[in-house]
Amino acid sequence: MTKIITITILFICSLMSAQNAKLTVAVSGLKNDTGVVKVGLYNSDGTFLKTTYKSLSSEIKDNKAVVTFDNLPAGEYAISTYHDENSNGKLDRNAMGMPLEEYAASNNAKGIMGPPLYSDAKFTVSIDSKIDITF
Repeated sequence: MTKIITITILFICSLMSAQNAKLTVAVSGLKNDTGVVKVGLYNSDGTFLKTTYKSLSSEIKDNKAVVTFDNLPAGEYAISTYHDENSNGKLDRNAMGMPLEEYAASNNAKGIMGPPLYSDAKFTVSIDSKIDITF
């Protein structure tokens, strides 16, 4: 009886983990190796560029950085990333509110007279995936 319960529990756990995916984000085209790259993952239009679902940072090597988000439920997401050259944990801006540090979004979405839109940056994750973002 113990074997049956153990096998059943393992089967249920494997089904639950099969629903989650890994997302690797490769960032390239950085102008130098100073500071870190901050990567924000968003899971809705309402939170895009306001509140991250998950966030990671990475050291930069050879003007590139890589982060991996584990155990993501299948769904729709968008990425926003910036090069935090002075490692102060925020995207520095000038007096007009314009970013002073490099930034980018998934799908290489660009904003017109402002930040990119969620609809331009969104993508779907259902299996282990990799996203390339170029500054």
